[in-house]
Amino acid sequence: MTSYVQAATLWWDGRLRTGVALRLDPGGAATPVTEVPAAEPVRTLPGTLLPGLVDAHVHAGLVDLAMVRAGGIAGVWDLGSDPAEIAALAAAKDRGLPRITYAGPFLIAPGGYPSDRAWAPPGSWREIDSAAQATEAVDEAFAGGATLIKVTAHTGGPQLRLFTMTAVVEAAHDRGLAVVVHAEGPGTVAVAYEAGADVLAHTPWTEPLDRALVQACAERMRWISTLDIHGWGERTPESATAVANLRRFLEYGGQVRYGTDLGNGPLIPGVNPREIRALQQAGLTPNDILHSMTGPDVTWIPAGLDLDPARFADVLATARVLDDTVRPRPA
Repeated sequence: MTSYVQAATLWWDGRLRTGVALRLDPGGAATPVTEVPAAEPVRTLPGTLLPGLVDAHVHAGLVDLAMVRAGGIAGVWDLGSDPAEIAALAAAKDRGLPRITYAGPFLIAPGGYPSDRAWAPPGSWREIDSAAQATEAVDEAFAGGATLIKVTAHTGGPQLRLFTMTAVVEAAHDRGLAVVVHAEGPGTVAVAYEAGADVLAHTPWTEPLDRALVQACAERMRWISTLDIHGWGERTPESATAVANLRRFLEYGGQVRYGTDLGNGPLIPGVNPREIRALQQAGLTPNDILHSMTGPDVTWIPAGLDLDPARFADVLATARVLDDTVRPRPA
């Protein structure tokens, strides 16, 4: 059933507006409207409404997704989980969980990362070693509901050969799926680029990237931020390298998605103001950051959105997903 909601302000398409309501359609779609039909009731709220906030790098099996949603995140990209478990979570629409987009298992070289990590449960990764196995793995992920494919390029262990990763990319693109690469270590970003991958799961942090490679990536790829994993708010050599690489990527016109790698260390389960401040250090404005993290559904900020750079991160961290538990005052 279509319904209408209006707050004191609405942030939409880069503008903070007044006097605009949202028409909410089944499935989470929302459309700004300046006039509501006379017969339709309107829920009225203080504060600000805006599109749903999305964390584009989460490991659902390692976190409490209900807590993530309670912390203001309306949607997550799961980038590496047991396919059956993540499909069941994604289908559980009545359990107070965020909307889940998922990639299924990591596709890795035999013995490669993260099969050698204690945190990676069986089923969260799949070994491949040929073009035929690459195509089969993509087909299975797609049949299981994946809308992304995750591949690893990690210098700490065995790595996929370039032609195998390229075969993954080609098979995924044939099915309309984007390929996300975990690229860690010298040369891995270049391999991801050469294979035709669409997204890096992390802003590169192990070394400063060559300018020409950064420019090439900016022309074709998106990067997911995950800056706060390097020190969790403390400045480290890795965080400084990541911020510098991201700043250059943005200067060349690259597009970044807000993502935290939630499940990797003591990260904040919800909107992470440390990640937002790190994005600001890389040169993004509050409006840029909102563009990097908004998607379906609707978010509510009870005290109102503040776009002042000094206050923005902490205010956005008060966000809540709009649902029927939000009790508006009568219109």
